[in-house]
Amino acid sequence: MARFTAHREVAAPADVVWELVTDWSRHGDWIPLTTMTVEHDTGGVGTRFVGRSGIGRAAFDDPMEVTSWEPPTPTRAGTAAIEHRGRLVLGHAEVQVVPLPGGRSRLRWTEDISFVNKKLSRAVTLPIAVGGWLAFGNTLKKVAAEAEARASR
Repeated sequence: MARFTAHREVAAPADVVWELVTDWSRHGDWIPLTTMTVEHDTGGVGTRFVGRSGIGRAAFDDPMEVTSWEPPTPTRAGTAAIEHRGRLVLGHAEVQVVPLPGGRSRLRWTEDISFVNKKLSRAVTLPIAVGGWLAFGNTLKKVAAEAEARASR
């Protein structure tokens, strides 16, 4: 299983960051070569969405479901857990938004993913972990910039 964590401090309140990063339909705006389709939106646990990543025949669907949901408060971190439930990608992710003093917050994204094909999974664990860390670091940078712009309005 490939595990990586990306985090970023954001000059925006936790509730603004939470609202943005848990808008699953928007993830395709920040993650390269990915489009998102929300299939069932409960506003929390049970929300199901699919990320389609890749180009042409090399694209695949990554169905996911929110399995826990606890929005942040001014004094407590917010956390959402997501399960990958596809025919190719398995595992889970956790998004956490921690309120910080001065209207700031810390955004953290952790992924534990593997492929259904165990040989493939073992072969690509290190590249996926490094690539995921780099890609999600860039994704969080984009999310942070948008959250900061919203907070300054």
